[in-house]
Amino acid sequence: MEIYKKNQKPNRRMSPVWSDSRKSIIILATGCVVISIISLAAYFFYLMATLPKVDRLADYKPPIVSQVFGDDGILVGEFYLERRTVVPVEKIPKKLILAFVAAEDANFYQHKGIDYIGIVRAAFKNLISFSKKEGASTITQQVAKSMLLTPEKKYSRKLKEAILASRMEKALSKDEILYIYLNQIYMGGGSYGVQLAAETYFGKDVDQLNLAEMAMLAGLPKAPSLYSPIKHLDRAKQRQAYVLERMVKEGFITQAEADHATNTPIVIRSLKKVNSDQSAYFLEQVRIQLEEKYGEDRLYKEGLKIYTTMNAEMQMGAYEAIVNGLKALDKRQGFRGPIKYLGENEVGEFCKRVEDGIDAASLKAGGTYQGVVTQMKPATGNLTVQIGERTGTLTRKNMAWAGKVHLVDSYDKPADIKGKVITLGSVVEVSVLVPDVNKTGAVFALDQEPLAQAALFAMDPKSGAVKAMVGGYDFKKSQFNRAMQARRNAGSAFKPLIYSAAIDKGMTPASIIDDSPAEYDSGKAKAWAPKNYDNIYRGAVTMREALTNSINVVSVKILENIGVGYAVEYAKKLGINSPMADNLTLALGSSSITPMELTGAYAVFASGGYRLTPYFVTKVTDRDGKVLEEIISPRVPVFTLGTSAVNLNSVTEERAMVPPAAPTTDYEPDAGALNPVPVISSETSYIMTNLMESVVSSGTGQRAKALGRPVAGKTGTTNDMKDAWFVGYVPQLVAGVWVGYDQEKSLGASGSGGQAAAPIWTDFMKRAVAGKPVLDFVTPPNITFALINPRTGLLARQGSEGSVMECFITGTEPTIYDGDAPKPDDAD
Repeated sequence: MEIYKKNQKPNRRMSPVWSDSRKSIIILATGCVVISIISLAAYFFYLMATLPKVDRLADYKPPIVSQVFGDDGILVGEFYLERRTVVPVEKIPKKLILAFVAAEDANFYQHKGIDYIGIVRAAFKNLISFSKKEGASTITQQVAKSMLLTPEKKYSRKLKEAILASRMEKALSKDEILYIYLNQIYMGGGSYGVQLAAETYFGKDVDQLNLAEMAMLAGLPKAPSLYSPIKHLDRAKQRQAYVLERMVKEGFITQAEADHATNTPIVIRSLKKVNSDQSAYFLEQVRIQLEEKYGEDRLYKEGLKIYTTMNAEMQMGAYEAIVNGLKALDKRQGFRGPIKYLGENEVGEFCKRVEDGIDAASLKAGGTYQGVVTQMKPATGNLTVQIGERTGTLTRKNMAWAGKVHLVDSYDKPADIKGKVITLGSVVEVSVLVPDVNKTGAVFALDQEPLAQAALFAMDPKSGAVKAMVGGYDFKKSQFNRAMQARRNAGSAFKPLIYSAAIDKGMTPASIIDDSPAEYDSGKAKAWAPKNYDNIYRGAVTMREALTNSINVVSVKILENIGVGYAVEYAKKLGINSPMADNLTLALGSSSITPMELTGAYAVFASGGYRLTPYFVTKVTDRDGKVLEEIISPRVPVFTLGTSAVNLNSVTEERAMVPPAAPTTDYEPDAGALNPVPVISSETSYIMTNLMESVVSSGTGQRAKALGRPVAGKTGTTNDMKDAWFVGYVPQLVAGVWVGYDQEKSLGASGSGGQAAAPIWTDFMKRAVAGKPVLDFVTPPNITFALINPRTGLLARQGSEGSVMECFITGTEPTIYDGDAPKPDDAD
């Protein structure tokens, strides 16, 4: 027996139970650690296996802009997902590269993809500030994230980023990484890469930047919208100072260079907007055509070079003619009042939204904006209008067109005042007469967005090349292209097609038709009785007089004589593909056709009898310059091209017989599609041109005389003035204009073709043919001129009172002199 002694300490050994538990815990913990290590290792190797390959960065080909050029090589549009122009690193100034390195990754040339010192420094700064003040991503990591990863904010992405950065440093040189970075990075203003940033903010190529501009660009990546020199020049200069300070600290520049750059004035030359409003409808047609042919990826990412038929000056003229013409028409119909009324507490938020939508340092002269009235002087009628953060003056004189407008110096609109009221808080549309300086001092004129729409389509009558097209007042609000898609009643603008058919049926400009009331069976209880526009009936008139004065009844009788079926088929031959009325109303333009169709039909007359296929694209190349398609412009025979107005007899028979040039194309399905197709004789086309010259010289189209050169054309006005047309041409260009409401209603008292459409056409053509030689329409062979009596259509002797010279296809001229013809009662 074991006996314990007094004060003997008990045995401290663990009990078996406790010892087993401790061993279990140690084993479990060790197992968890091992499993965690294995899991992390497995995850790491999984990441290593699933990460994208960095090899593809060696052949860096990012999405770049596809550019659209006009017929003179001017850049007129762009298609892109990311607006970028890639430049080689050799073209990028060394100091610009160093500015980005100083601002974004000072140890770029020392680290191997991950800047451990930078991570510690950033962590320390963030810790002592209790917020994230500084990041530690290297330029290499930024490239990895941009090119190979998604922007998700997860620790797994940061791990992937670090792994890829290390791999990139092994696979690529520092210059190659910078080449990708400086071309890939988003720089604000819709621009990617340093080249487009230089263009966007300073209107320069990247190799033309000075140090002040370089430092400002290098400050953008941190927050492009916050430091935009266009929107926030003061903040941009603060960021510029930081970059210059960092460059000095890193030894990249001297303090003297930094001081000089700080004091260098920054001149913002915002890049001219290429995809501008004036060319939007034309570019959209090109986009649709090419996207269908090449696909979205190729069009928006592959940097195609697209050469079009657009003439930039003509396109601008077309757009401005449409805008000015619609505004003039709208203003004749009166001021509709403010767009809306704001309470005093709503003005600030409204101005903020407007300012956010302005992407320029100052308001554009001639531009239109929505502004709010913030002050007024009822005694003088002068208003202070605020547009975003900018203010200017709207004088009574510059809103005179609005007539009597009540000015109320209060945010409350009195209920007892009738008529148009402008109060404080009134939102009005104004145009800029004098731009603002430092966001003050602008001078405005009251404006108003038109409710009516218009379209213009212009093409070369020698080739079919579309030179200008506008499909509506504002593409941003309506992409519906009325020039190509809107079918509207043509009214009297359709009559030349009927008259041309009649000439080919044997009638002549001297043919006599009785302008007197007539009725026709309409299949209804009441007969159809066409009426003349002016309700005047002139009796016996020649075909020329009937077209010159757009006499409705005579046109119907001519159609009755030649037959509706014949006229429909004839119109199809001229290029009208829309369904046409199978009755006598066809003579008055009751059929709905597009401006492009009608302009194309007139082009047959202008071309000497050839139907042309309108086309928009002449050549497409890929990013490496390989030609994907090309069209050599088709041409009609030389004798139809027109010649100097003072040398009409220089066209020889040999020149006249030169055949049209055959177009060539690389895409077989379209081969030959653009060849001019002879559909009527040159003699018939000349007769029609000569007749429509009378419409301009003495008929309904006299507004076009302001062009000051030979012009042929025809007005068109439909019932209740719902549609107004003018289609006309000079030897070098044919154009058609339509004006009307999308939801058909009357254009009002000034809505005829001569008042609403002809001024737009004339304004456009003045600009389109400025500087071009004055040409006459060439008289083809087999045209005979004879003196006639316009009351009888017979030959007249020299000196006969009222006699006129008329043109005929040789063999169709009258052979009997007026007075020698047998009297009606002598006839058998």
